[in-house]
Amino acid sequence: MKKKIGILLATAGMLIASGCNEDLLDVKNENNYTDVSYFKTQTQFNEAVLATYAVFSHTGMMAREWYFVFDLLANDAERASPLVGTELQLADYSFNNNNEDIVGLWSSLYRMVFRANLALKVIEGWETATEAEAAAKRQYIAEAHWLRGFAYFNLVTNWGRVPLRMTFEDSQSNSFPRSSVADVWQVVESEFTAAIPDLPVAHAPEQKGRATKGAAIAFLGRTYLFQKKYDEAIAQLAQLTAAPFTYSLDPSYDHLFSEDNINSPETVFDVNHTYTTSNTQYYMFGGQEGTNGKTFHTGRAQEYGFNDWQNVVASDALVEAHTYANPQSGAPYIDPRAKLTYYGTAQNGGDTKYCDACSGGPIDYDYGFFGNSYRKYQPYEFQQYTEAPMSGINTHVVRYADVLLMLAECYIEKNSPDVATGIGYINDVRNRASVMAENYPLGLGQDAARTALRRERQIEFAGEQSRWFDLVRWGIAKEVLNAEHPAGPGQQPFLDKHYLFPIPIDERNSNAELAADVANDWN
Repeated sequence: MKKKIGILLATAGMLIASGCNEDLLDVKNENNYTDVSYFKTQTQFNEAVLATYAVFSHTGMMAREWYFVFDLLANDAERASPLVGTELQLADYSFNNNNEDIVGLWSSLYRMVFRANLALKVIEGWETATEAEAAAKRQYIAEAHWLRGFAYFNLVTNWGRVPLRMTFEDSQSNSFPRSSVADVWQVVESEFTAAIPDLPVAHAPEQKGRATKGAAIAFLGRTYLFQKKYDEAIAQLAQLTAAPFTYSLDPSYDHLFSEDNINSPETVFDVNHTYTTSNTQYYMFGGQEGTNGKTFHTGRAQEYGFNDWQNVVASDALVEAHTYANPQSGAPYIDPRAKLTYYGTAQNGGDTKYCDACSGGPIDYDYGFFGNSYRKYQPYEFQQYTEAPMSGINTHVVRYADVLLMLAECYIEKNSPDVATGIGYINDVRNRASVMAENYPLGLGQDAARTALRRERQIEFAGEQSRWFDLVRWGIAKEVLNAEHPAGPGQQPFLDKHYLFPIPIDERNSNAELAADVANDWN
């Protein structure tokens, strides 16, 4: 099922070009169709939406750069000796406004905005003939709003004030001013709110990977949380804990990071990955919409893999976070998720063997040679090497554990008498069948509960590109990251400017109104 939707997304993505220049936006074929005139049938309107989803595989996004950007900046992953160039700049905070990964992220998010704008323009003019077509039209419009909301959510959280291009015509204009952070957040709220009514609770199996009503509600709740609108966030997120929704924690933590995780009861929204043929193995290095277009896998397993490229390792700070005081007794305690998150030593709780399901039996992990290496998102329990970039393990964007911990955070920040409710949600996550971590007492004060919540997020979402967003919105990135990465030879400090990404130099060169609004050659 996952292979089918992945190929549909990538194929559809080739129908809509990217960028802002009109000659790049035209859809070329033998009938001289324009961007707008091509779309006439339900199949073609669906293609417009699928092409917008296809951006999830583009440069800066989940096929490759996304995990480097957010894991390295947040020190969820540390550089290993093979890491060089663009990604190394992220690890030591030496990146600038020309860093290819950050430029790619900006470009792809605005490409998603452009394609959503085009989809909305053409679909809104669709004169449906049946109720089935009318229902499809409503769903496609809702999906376009969700995708545009996703793009602006990530633009405002990472760049702050950004241009709001809300129409197809806006997307064709190079020069465009930045809007206030408040205005961008308002758009994000509006986009997810608009998406909720007409998205289904669940899609048919062959359509898994498309946004659902739950995904829109979860992102609206996350949007409110990031703005500290706790009551509004609770009102949204609590809906996902009851009918008609059937989300639940996956009993198996390992299943969340397997090739079958699309079928996890915990999945709220994942970016689906699928591997097709050997000639597409390296498509994530710029071939997303070229000759290698019919694929959607990720290079993560290869690049993080200790027996493969090992560009990064699990950071010392992440490993150390798994050892803390037992919530019940106060004695030293190793979180049970340690052995499910990284390969390490018996002393630090990591998995000391791999290839448990291989035909030759388990193999001792060589910690002295490899250090602490990621186990999550890796296939090493089933094969000794990944051999090439071809992972079909889906990228989690929102899962049910995140919903519960966002609810926990809201209640803790609201303070007494709500702290106990928040701790209860933390304990729910800790009580996953394959984890069963010691529970926190419900009588914790706000400060202790906040510490527990922040540790819980660090451990539960290790290597899932969550911690950067957490550290930044909590306002503690500078103190935390400079303590974990003291400045010195080969390591620059985290500065106040790093709370926002630099505006890409190419954007400044093509957008005069924005360029005039950039300070200190950064943002």
